[in-house]
Amino acid sequence: MSDDVTSGGTGRDGVGRRAVLCGAGAVGAAALAGCGPKARQAQPAESLRGKEIAKVADVPVGGGKIYADSKLVVTQPVQGTFKAFSATCTHSGCLCNRVANGTIDCPCHGSKFKIADGSVAQSPANRGLLEYRVQVKGDGIVVV
Repeated sequence: MSDDVTSGGTGRDGVGRRAVLCGAGAVGAAALAGCGPKARQAQPAESLRGKEIAKVADVPVGGGKIYADSKLVVTQPVQGTFKAFSATCTHSGCLCNRVANGTIDCPCHGSKFKIADGSVAQSPANRGLLEYRVQVKGDGIVVV
């Protein structure tokens, strides 16, 4: 197969076959780059330290709540024990969007993380969620 063309190197439509194939390859590579683990970064703990990130009353026992604006998820695996994690999936960088049946779920490729420790419950993620140390202060949950 040749990329030779007869009209000034561009073919009848103005674009050679090689240019089209190269362009398609570049678009595909760019799309895959968005699925890399560094697509979106978790917030540094220093930027959250001392900040209230949730209200105790908003986080159900055996479940959790996702705070999309701060990209955090706060869980209460057992009564009175609160955990906070980055809600950014470690596989694709997507924002997890649901807490159900003991897991924090990512809609992009199906990764799931355990509410108790943020570890991987279902791949394709192979690293757990970044955990933030928290404590209850009054009726709020604060990063320490």
